[in-house]
Amino acid sequence: MMQVQGLRERKKAETRQQIAETARRLFGERGFEEVTVAEVAAAADVSEATVFNYFPSKEDLFYSGLEAFETAMLAAIRERAPGTSALAAFGRFVTEPRGMLASKDPELIDRQAATTRVIEESPSLLAREEKILAGFVDSLAELLREDTGAKPEELEPWVLANAMMGVHRALIRFSRREVLAGTRNPQLSRRVRAQAKRSLASLGRGLDSYAVRDDAGL
Repeated sequence: MMQVQGLRERKKAETRQQIAETARRLFGERGFEEVTVAEVAAAADVSEATVFNYFPSKEDLFYSGLEAFETAMLAAIRERAPGTSALAAFGRFVTEPRGMLASKDPELIDRQAATTRVIEESPSLLAREEKILAGFVDSLAELLREDTGAKPEELEPWVLANAMMGVHRALIRFSRREVLAGTRNPQLSRRVRAQAKRSLASLGRGLDSYAVRDDAGL
């Protein structure tokens, strides 16, 4: 019985991956707004109902990989070594090359650049992305709350989680601007990593000495 369940779960995972990969290919070729869920279903050789069984919305089709990112990010912080701060664990995680920043295959890099253009040209995708990232903030805040024993009404865990995810948001925007301007690896990876280190260092020092106005008002 367990073997049957294992085969069933593996088949479901394969179907989900097939649908997501098909959708990303079509979105990259024609743009997010121009592709319908029915077209994705036909190209993936499944019914439209099957697509919605795996993905509640068209936007979820596009961002399916972010679920794994959130799980990995929280695990990296939750399982950090004794004596390691949450910020240090977060910093190591976000500066680790992955996805577009780890790619060396020119064909794959071109597809990822096409995906970047799809996102930047779609208001609905950008809005969905903000909602997903806001959920990441809440998940990270809850983890920090558990780690520190903070009370539910205390804002500090959420403020710090929002600051950390703010670095991630900024890196996303920076990397996309670079990609759209034609920057590719290894230069892209170096530039993003340098920005990440500077931003995380500033966050680690705190904000008391940042942007202090002098007597001239500057």
